Amino acid sequence: MVDPVTARIWTYRAAFLGLCMALAFFRLLPLDTTAGGMPGPDVMLALTFAWVLRRPAFVPPALIVGVFLMADFIFQRPPGLWALLVLLGAEFLRARQGLSRELPFPLEWAMAGVLMVVLMVANMALLALFMVPRPPLGVAMLQMGMTLVTYPLVVAASHMLFGLRKAAPGEVDALGHRL
Repeated sequence: MVDPVTARIWTYRAAFLGLCMALAFFRLLPLDTTAGGMPGPDVMLALTFAWVLRRPAFVPPALIVGVFLMADFIFQRPPGLWALLVLLGAEFLRARQGLSRELPFPLEWAMAGVLMVVLMVANMALLALFMVPRPPLGVAMLQMGMTLVTYPLVVAASHMLFGLRKAAPGEVDALGHRL
């Protein structure tokens, strides 16, 4: 029989994968057929950063790469570039997870927001460097702004629907391992 800690980790990993697949599906639906509308937020990015800052064990690097590589193929972006940038950003946050545990939410939001903007600028710069067609800068900035506004909603939904919260300093799991 599987121990409860492992079952919980894999349940959350499956939930993250399912949420990302559902987000990709709904983004593909032709709900807004008018041209020139407001770009939607990158909820997958906000979800990834929120979950990595709360419980890094639930979102391993291989899962992040797999989800965002799948999204690159589905949304016809250059394969691997956005996946690599998101992985680097998530690992940056994972390395600072102990520090961010004690940060109030506005500072966490600012840290995630600055990282999102850095990733967007790096993505645009790399696309320009390799002369790959890229979205207009204004559209990319609007999308990132929408993602920044959506981040608190994603954090609140993750807490209310999945019970995902930051580990308290010194908190241990059922096996006595520090979180």
